Amino acid sequence: MISRQKTDPILFVGAGPGDPELITVKGQKAIQSANVIVYAGSLVPPELLDRSNDQVKTYNSASMHLNEIMDIMISAHHEGKKVVRLHTGDPSLYGAIYEQISILKAHNIDYQIIPGVTAAFAAAASLRIEYTIPEVTQTLILTRMSGRTSVPELENLESLARHQSSMAIYLSMSLIDSVASILSRTYGEKAMCAVVYKASYPDEKIVHMRVEALSQTIKALKINKHALIIVGKPLGLQSSGNYRSKLYDQHFSHEYRNHVSESKT
Repeated sequence: MISRQKTDPILFVGAGPGDPELITVKGQKAIQSANVIVYAGSLVPPELLDRSNDQVKTYNSASMHLNEIMDIMISAHHEGKKVVRLHTGDPSLYGAIYEQISILKAHNIDYQIIPGVTAAFAAAASLRIEYTIPEVTQTLILTRMSGRTSVPELENLESLARHQSSMAIYLSMSLIDSVASILSRTYGEKAMCAVVYKASYPDEKIVHMRVEALSQTIKALKINKHALIIVGKPLGLQSSGNYRSKLYDQHFSHEYRNHVSESKT
């Protein structure tokens, strides 16, 4: 009886938003044990590759097309090597992993996904805000403007922005005039917004402004990529605002805690 060598699944790993310490423990272990790493060289922190083993072979996918990337991964997998496809942020968001997964499935190759921290959450940490505040907004929209990669008509920015929820707009700095125009019509010119450039990187930059000044400000600063536009009511709230969740309300009971009765005087 011929025994087949057991091969490891190909791992899609989220590298996080930029700070090399924001990768998950599971993601770092995958890097350390990998024989082959294909990484998104435009944004993956080089420090993460320094944590790999001495025998690892790395490939920068920045200049590669899809077939080149997949040929490397599939060939290494068939050789019995541990393969990591290292993406920025979280692979599930603007990671283009669907097309890679489809090819792996066609070749009957197993894969797993290790999540990462996306830039919207690193930006919220830097802005020191909560996207979902009781009685203010309970929805966060992650989206982008339609550009060279189109957006379905029902998901166009203007339609989504009418909800006036918290919103993080990715991959849209080159279309800042259009973004600013849409946000002016939906959130209002006086609404607060912020741009976070290279969230969690050492050279991170945060700019607060009203929507009416968005386009002019960003052009003056020459921020044209690697940035998120954040808009929504949490940016305009004072920290002293009296918005309380039921989770920690002493007068609210749930399965772990009974409510506290008010004392009678």
